[in-house]
Amino acid sequence: MRFLLVVPPLAGHVTPLRGVASALSRRGHSVAWCGPVPELSTLVSGRVFPAGDSSPFSLALRPPGLRGFAALKYLWESYLVPLADAMVPGVASAVAAFSPDVVVADQQAMAGALVAARCGLPWATSASTSTELADPLGSLPKIASWVSGLQAGLRARHGVLLGDLRFSPHLVLAFTTRALAGESRLAVPVSYVGPALPAASGEWSGGDGRPLVVVTLGTSNASAGARFLAESVDALAGMPSVQGLVVDPTGHLISESVGLARWIPQPAVFAHASAVVCHGGHNTVCEALSSGVPLVVAPIRDDQSMLAQQVVAASAGVRLRFDHAKATDIRKAIESAEQYRPGASRIRESFEAAGGAEEAATHLESLA
Repeated sequence: MRFLLVVPPLAGHVTPLRGVASALSRRGHSVAWCGPVPELSTLVSGRVFPAGDSSPFSLALRPPGLRGFAALKYLWESYLVPLADAMVPGVASAVAAFSPDVVVADQQAMAGALVAARCGLPWATSASTSTELADPLGSLPKIASWVSGLQAGLRARHGVLLGDLRFSPHLVLAFTTRALAGESRLAVPVSYVGPALPAASGEWSGGDGRPLVVVTLGTSNASAGARFLAESVDALAGMPSVQGLVVDPTGHLISESVGLARWIPQPAVFAHASAVVCHGGHNTVCEALSSGVPLVVAPIRDDQSMLAQQVVAASAGVRLRFDHAKATDIRKAIESAEQYRPGASRIRESFEAAGGAEEAATHLESLA
């Protein structure tokens, strides 16, 4: 069988499907990718069909101070909708050339849903983050109506009669578990397959015998996170009983007592950690919880607030206010993290039982 994976040029959205692509390939299926280039070609291996130019479509171009509805408005009007319009011709060409049996479309690559529906192909949604499953706009009818109007415009421009482009009526692959995300509120089938995380690459042998506390906000939040990272360094400097490691992509921070790195192999390092302080990015949260490590989550924007809420509800960590947290607040949160280890361990067990990439591949075979 042939599977076409349609994705945006975002590493966090591509990562879960890389494992699924490998699982499908091992089973003898043909797999190809489709998305904006050249960015996509740097994120995946294998056959890539171009669908637009990635250079205009980078969330790094978003003004760093946007929060709440302003951030959502930018995401839809300046990113998701233009990205879908730009990708449709390339996705249509890829379908014509590759003749897939199934299209797998990331939630933020709605061009995959548009083309699959137009061609009468079965398609699955890749829900690389779980927050949409809870219908976060259900209690905000005016905003939900506004989003529906934007989608209606997309469908009209591309000649498609379909429901919500973010959720396939055939199959939604949720790369999480009910233990963390809770039950879906969607009226479509959702398969909770757990994180499809890559195998730990690289090694880390920098431990000095003290409990390790890692602070990371991801590479895309370097400028917005400068203040928080500096406060984290101050917090850890006042905790001689732990070994601190702060990821500073800019390389601007200086400390004699806290370890600093511009990049780390997260799964390898998290395996040694006693606590992880992060922004609530889905992959970072799942990588930490896959090792049973309790979290301190300081969400910045987008889905991170809801992921932080999931972590707290699962008793797997504590939440901080990103814009207001001082060194004292961060230190207290780190000191409280150990009490959340049982909750983090329960989430790890749910991840192990869910099946990950192999389970996702099985669902896609059934759809085909």
